Amino acid sequence: MRFIVDAQLPIELSEFLISQNHDSIHTSQLPNGNSSTDFEIVELSLKENRIVISKDSDFYNRYLRLSEPHKLLIISTGNISNQDLLKLIDKNFDKISEEIELNNVIEITANSIITIL
Repeated sequence: MRFIVDAQLPIELSEFLISQNHDSIHTSQLPNGNSSTDFEIVELSLKENRIVISKDSDFYNRYLRLSEPHKLLIISTGNISNQDLLKLIDKNFDKISEEIELNNVIEITANSIITIL
């Protein structure tokens, strides 16, 4: 799978995905870095079939209106440490991978993985 991790999430998440043999980039690695616009992120997602991982509800709202980006993984854990976020992703990665293969929008909370669309 191919991912793009949004600016408000740690670059370590992208590095974790790479360690799991996935293609992942963090917005800090884009030409405009963490100042990349949502439009630029969506365009890259569509062009390269990348799954956007974000906490930003604007991506969710855009998906409801325009079916963009390519696919979306929304993180809705509230304020947790980067370390706890990475542990949560690692612990549930098989289920997350399975769900995102079959669906277009997945939400991850501190306690569950929710299929949205």
